[in-house]
Amino acid sequence: MKEYKILSPVEARAELRKLPGWISSDDLLIKVFNFKDFTETMAFINDLVPTFEASNHHPGIHIFYNRISFDLTSHEADNRVTDLDYKLAQEIEYKYQQLKREP
Repeated sequence: MKEYKILSPVEARAELRKLPGWISSDDLLIKVFNFKDFTETMAFINDLVPTFEASNHHPGIHIFYNRISFDLTSHEADNRVTDLDYKLAQEIEYKYQQLKREP
């Protein structure tokens, strides 16, 4: 079983400030990402699969043609947001920023 930490409200706000566009709502971390088309959308998901598997932490993913919405929560922590969710959000954000920098 993974170790996780439920952050205090102060810690959670500090972590959220590091994640542009992410919101915290009803024990979820949520963000919608936009892409140029369905192919780019699916390529982004496929690029993230190894990250999800390596961390054994799998987000809710909603795909809408050229948009992806991620919902992050820790099931082992009674569906509360933990440090693992913030770490995964940082990884998703990093990969998205890398994609947007490519020519």
